Amino acid sequence: MNARKDFDRTGMPSEAPQDEPARQQYFIEKCRQYTKRFFEKKGRVPTAFIQTFGCQMNAHDSERLMGVLLAAGFARGDGEDSDFVLYNTCTVRENANQRVYGRLGHLNSLKKKNPDMLIALCGCMMQEPHVVERLRKSYRHVDIIFGTHNIYKLAELLYRRMEERSMVIDVWENTGEIVEALPGDRKFPFKSGVNIMFGCNNFCSYCIVPYVRGRERSRAPDDIVREIRELVKDGVVEVMLLGQNVNSYGKTLTPPVSFAELLKRVEGIEGLKRIRFMTPHPKDLSDELIEVMSRSDTICRHMHLPLQSGSSRILKKMNRNYTKEQYLALTEKLRRAIPDISLTTDIIVGFPGETEEDFEETLDVVRKARFDSAFTFIYSRRTGTAAAAMDGQVPDDVVKRRFDRLLKEVQEISAGVCGRDVHTVRKVLAEERDSHLDGWLTGRLSNNTIVHFAGGQELIGTIVDVYLEESRGFYYMGSLRENKMEVTDHEKAL
Repeated sequence: MNARKDFDRTGMPSEAPQDEPARQQYFIEKCRQYTKRFFEKKGRVPTAFIQTFGCQMNAHDSERLMGVLLAAGFARGDGEDSDFVLYNTCTVRENANQRVYGRLGHLNSLKKKNPDMLIALCGCMMQEPHVVERLRKSYRHVDIIFGTHNIYKLAELLYRRMEERSMVIDVWENTGEIVEALPGDRKFPFKSGVNIMFGCNNFCSYCIVPYVRGRERSRAPDDIVREIRELVKDGVVEVMLLGQNVNSYGKTLTPPVSFAELLKRVEGIEGLKRIRFMTPHPKDLSDELIEVMSRSDTICRHMHLPLQSGSSRILKKMNRNYTKEQYLALTEKLRRAIPDISLTTDIIVGFPGETEEDFEETLDVVRKARFDSAFTFIYSRRTGTAAAAMDGQVPDDVVKRRFDRLLKEVQEISAGVCGRDVHTVRKVLAEERDSHLDGWLTGRLSNNTIVHFAGGQELIGTIVDVYLEESRGFYYMGSLRENKMEVTDHEKAL
């Protein structure tokens, strides 16, 4: 690079820097010129709206995307009638794709009323070539299309669309680059997601994620710790460490760093009250991690441990690399080491070749593991995955009956398990005003169970003691305990 830089009249470099994130900061300023002209023309600030489909990583990506838009001079819009609409897409299940196509039809009618409206699509769905080709041919009202590997380029792509006035498509097959130091816009000022790794190497036979998110690459632990320290300075008390398989964190680093070691480093950050993580894989859950969790006062007492099937035969077809017996042994080991842990899971019904006997094995695991809750899904056939070509696709009516039976079993067990802390005082992070009861707040226990209790909004973002008066299956009704020594009449009778 030349030592001398030329600058235009605004004080910006006359050419975009090549290094990130300086390059994106350059284009953020370029976009600010657009939003300024918009204001001069229409007498108002242009609005931006992001609709997120999919997982916690997508939600965190959307916070970063909105941060870029706000830095570029947009105001937050209330819905799809905004001047800039971005869909951050998911493609784990076919119905997610269909929802996006349906919404795009609606956006076309809105754009006809507002010709200056801009529409963008990003995320996992955009990593599928046939999707991009369909959008190119049949959805010409879409302005910007980009994928999972270059979401940090939003400002650059937006500026390019403004200059070229034609559809911009920029989808990368893969990348080894990690660009994180860009503006963000957290939904909650007191908690935040933090990406610790990207991609996945597991290639479960039903899953398209490794194809759209790429191979595993971990962030350096020092960068993660530095980011969390800055978040804590900004008022964050709880972080969610995010990765497609956090248990394999650090394997691509030199030298390697285990996820348990990363947790110990994050634990040492002064002012951080709670650490969560999502999502671990059973095959990589180490004894070291369990020990670190058992000794910690900061790591939350919650483990989301996807089962997917209780049949060892189906698990092998899924390429999950553990058996039913190994999974159950793991849940028992977790409960021995951390008796108050909450276990949640994911379960797929109707995987190709699943028999009634296989399904009964799944029910058996549900009864033995006694999950606090389970996300249950009907198998979705995804083109490009190994499972899509398998024989024995299960008839829809059979899948539906099994799904209903599983859901009933899960709900009956969860209703009892989730109420185990009733009539005790527990620490609750007050998160927001209750949407149904005036003067009440909604918060979460360390084990992720929701609690509703009366309290002022000045408590939002703080951890308070709450007496859990009543369990209503999947949440508690409680009362604020300002004095821990105060004892209710009900408690005296216990």
